[in-house]
Amino acid sequence: MRRRRLVGLLVALVVVAGAGAFAFVAASGVSGSAGATAGAYFAAWQRSDIASMERLVADPPQDFADQHLDFAEQFKVNALTLRAGALKVTGEETAELPFTGVRQLTGMGPWGFSGTLRLAVHEGAWKVLWGPETLHPALKDGGALTLDEVEVSGIELVTRSGAKLPHDNAAEPYLDELKERLGEVNTGWAIRAAASGGKEKTLVVFQPPPGKQVRVTLSRPVQAAAARALDGVPREAAIVAIKASTGEILAVADRMGQMAAFVRFFPPGSTFKVVTAAGLVRAGLSASSGVACPPSYTIPNGRTFENADDSVTASTLGGAFAVSCNTTFAEQAVTRLGATRLDEVAKEWGFGRRVLPTGVGGLCGAIEPTANPDMVGENAIGQGSVRASPLCMATLAAAVGSGTWRAPRFVTAKAARKLDGAPPAEIALDQHMAGELRTMMRQVVADGTAKGAGLGADVAGKTGTAEVGDGPPHAWFVGYRGDLAFCVFVKHGGSGAKVALPIAARFLGAL
Repeated sequence: MRRRRLVGLLVALVVVAGAGAFAFVAASGVSGSAGATAGAYFAAWQRSDIASMERLVADPPQDFADQHLDFAEQFKVNALTLRAGALKVTGEETAELPFTGVRQLTGMGPWGFSGTLRLAVHEGAWKVLWGPETLHPALKDGGALTLDEVEVSGIELVTRSGAKLPHDNAAEPYLDELKERLGEVNTGWAIRAAASGGKEKTLVVFQPPPGKQVRVTLSRPVQAAAARALDGVPREAAIVAIKASTGEILAVADRMGQMAAFVRFFPPGSTFKVVTAAGLVRAGLSASSGVACPPSYTIPNGRTFENADDSVTASTLGGAFAVSCNTTFAEQAVTRLGATRLDEVAKEWGFGRRVLPTGVGGLCGAIEPTANPDMVGENAIGQGSVRASPLCMATLAAAVGSGTWRAPRFVTAKAARKLDGAPPAEIALDQHMAGELRTMMRQVVADGTAKGAGLGADVAGKTGTAEVGDGPPHAWFVGYRGDLAFCVFVKHGGSGAKVALPIAARFLGAL
């Protein structure tokens, strides 16, 4: 039998080896106790005294020492600490002791694991019932562990101020995409586990210190507030926040996966009324213009539109916007805008753009040209053929707040040009139109569907509830406060006012 001594193994005994900490009253005539045996075994394991460990094991395999030595050599173990849990009596002569351990791996760092030490009376004494899973639970029943070289990013991404990004920030897919696009790699190590005949799983990746640091536009406090605002939300959801004056993305908390907040389209519902209202202002109306808000409106020879709440009333365009009167916007769009003018306005707000040059990609939205008055009415209230990404709707809110439509970006303007092949665009809005939209969005919070939500008097916005055919409606809220514009989206969340709005209030309240 081979006997090799581990060199430099740190003896750091964390367990209490005394029998009093673990012992229980053993059966008459049995030598020692389960607690004392466990304590002695852990102490020997930590000081790499394999011979003492082996004497405490019932029927140890012939290669007991070799398995320990080979494991330490394979994973470059130079130190081990163990911490015992509470001993559990499982029978008159059996017990189990859960434990946790940390191995220090040369050139890599700490590797934590947990296991259970099984014990039983064997030939009149308490012994350890050893199996490979005692070394690591992944080795149970013929499982295997490997240490493999892997390519890892040579870049550390940090916030706009150079701070580390918050933990569990919900922006990980976007950060990973940027690292991949930037392309600088280092060599790291991955420990992988595979059950016998099963799928391989990566347990931990050790990455060397990055050779380069790259700042993204994310703000640590804004990103943290967005991520925490989504904690506990039972549906897939996202928050995108933008610095309105520059187009820099301050936060993207996306619990939908696969960068959905940037690249997937959803019906925007009544949040699209911002675009429709922009068209109506251009056609000569203002927030104070008198309009009707009937319970229902039927397009001549066409379909009938109704309000989500048949009790809503309004006498001005701003009032109809504030209470989200569908009948007003369907009628005004059909009679004043028509298909062509609504489509043109939507394109000016980013709908139809092929790529938003964020540095990690992104899409805005789409609206299909139509001559059908029914479809014009549906498009006007954010249904029909209108689709948008949460990124697009945050950009829309930023444009209202700043008076300029800016393509959003996740990196510097120079890096965005290099990575996406197009310069970030800036299009100044008609300032009269922008002013009227601000008035209407403030009215939503003061007197409309966002009243009483605790947003604060300095917030302007628009709620949206988008009907879909495959489940409950999507919930939206878009808005801005000062130079911060944002979009809250909850997939199949229900009412925008009841679901998205409270999330927005939590997000803003945390800043």
